[in-house]
Amino acid sequence: MTANLITDIQGVRVGSAHEARLASGVTAVIFDEPAVASIAVHGGAPASRDTELLAPHMTVERVDAFVLSGGSAFGLDAAGGVIARLAELGRGFAVGAVRVPIVPGASLFDLLNGGDKAWGRTPPYWELGWRAACAASERFDLGTSGAGFGATTFDLKGGLGSASATTSAGYRVGAIVACNAVGRATRGSSPHFWAAPFERDGEFGGLGSGPDGGDGALALGLKTIEPASTNLAVVVTDATLTKAQVKRLAVMAQDGLALALRPAHAPTDGDTVFAAATGRVAGAPGLDGLTEIGMLAAECVARAVARGVYEATALAVKGAQPSWRQRYGR
Repeated sequence: MTANLITDIQGVRVGSAHEARLASGVTAVIFDEPAVASIAVHGGAPASRDTELLAPHMTVERVDAFVLSGGSAFGLDAAGGVIARLAELGRGFAVGAVRVPIVPGASLFDLLNGGDKAWGRTPPYWELGWRAACAASERFDLGTSGAGFGATTFDLKGGLGSASATTSAGYRVGAIVACNAVGRATRGSSPHFWAAPFERDGEFGGLGSGPDGGDGALALGLKTIEPASTNLAVVVTDATLTKAQVKRLAVMAQDGLALALRPAHAPTDGDTVFAAATGRVAGAPGLDGLTEIGMLAAECVARAVARGVYEATALAVKGAQPSWRQRYGR
């Protein structure tokens, strides 16, 4: 029995923390044991921390956690809070007698969503990162939660979503996404999600793709022409993969954003996908197995985007974007 969450992959836990007054938050994806990791960045305006080490030719192969945050560049402080919590637990890359937790992170832009960002000298994200790490569990909330708390899209409230799947060979793969897109997750002004062809068990309403035409589905809709968006994702599999193979997994998983959003990978998005392999299932997959893992990872990302929007609730601020359920009455 699965929960249709990234934590369906054994050894993965997720914790979130947010503040309603701030209208922002943090989500930490923590591995019980260090996981082989890499990254793909296809958006034009990313904000990230310690991501260069994820390149296949870099020395450190494994990470202890990933951090997704609101707050744009200010939110990159969240990784420090997660690192402090993991260090307290004795986690980290061993260098002599010292252990250094490896926690790459990325942030989305939610500074103009109506929340109180007048935090003075000390942004709150380090503390939110600490709280998110302390809250890590196999169950977590979707929608207006964690890194997705202050997220928005062109015309609907964004949010935190997750999904999982199993390959024909039995490998599990899952994704978590903080959807803060510059464009749309739905077909124009209709309630139908672009990700509908990949939906499972009515996880985001079960409405299907809807009729063609008449809803402005192919019209360009942009939240802003400023670099003020970014979708953040983590995909994980329990397969045993090399760092180069995990890089390929991250590249393939990026396609999930293009399956679920119009447009994706835009100059004003910072679309970032972290990927990891826990290696809990012994025996490396062949090229066909890796291809299926990547295909399902992309589909999980697409489904997670739609779930994040579908489960979101509107912010309690003046002029807040409506949620999907507010607009479409479901």
